[in-house]
Amino acid sequence: MLTLNAARHTSLLVVPFDGSYPVSGQFLVPANLNCWFTRARRKFRTFQLKTGFWESIKTGYYREFTTSGRKRLLKNSTTQVIDSPSIDEDDDSLPQEFVLVENTELDGTIEQIIFSSGGDIDVYDLQALCDKVGWPRRPLSKLAAALKNSYMVASLHSIRKSPGSGSEENEKKKLIGMARATSDHAFNATIWDVLVDPSYQGQGLGKALVEKLIRALLQRDIGNITLFADSQVVEFYRNLGFEPDPEGIKGMFWYPKY
Repeated sequence: MLTLNAARHTSLLVVPFDGSYPVSGQFLVPANLNCWFTRARRKFRTFQLKTGFWESIKTGYYREFTTSGRKRLLKNSTTQVIDSPSIDEDDDSLPQEFVLVENTELDGTIEQIIFSSGGDIDVYDLQALCDKVGWPRRPLSKLAAALKNSYMVASLHSIRKSPGSGSEENEKKKLIGMARATSDHAFNATIWDVLVDPSYQGQGLGKALVEKLIRALLQRDIGNITLFADSQVVEFYRNLGFEPDPEGIKGMFWYPKY
């Protein structure tokens, strides 16, 4: 999903938008998302429901998880603690758009990295970004359809403001990152197509993009979040809380024989 070496075709870690590109990777689910969302942590009484991981995927139920002597609810393999509606919340909602990073260069130019989980992405900008990371070209109509049919599309834009420019017309906006998720709108979501402009890689933006996308999904009560990853970046996603092949569950693919 995230390209560690954008110059090599073999480093692509996503199933492309047309869904026909062969992938040899691992099925990953989040093992511990709650470590990221301490500000959104909620109090709730716990209960025990004996169900395995595979059963939790099918039903959307919860299973018990114990850590540091405390019992918490593991919602479809995550350690997100769920609220009781009768208990006051201390929860910061993630806005659809906000400034993730802001830098001021020596000449006074201000660059902001904007995260957005809403709004449209220009399909030509996306094609240009795919070119930069070395992805094979696909029909623009399919790119547009993939974006339109996604449950959520998250993006990173660079906005550069020259010194003394008080008008938005003088701002330079560029798409530098994207990730999207498909979902059944109830229990499950799968993250696809995580990519970051090579000139912006190595700054933690890919990590931030995935984290913010997951948080946005959790706020919509989507508790089962999965992805497919090339073996080269399993550790990258493991460090984000994903667990490879939990309880032996495998991702499986079907391809035409002709």
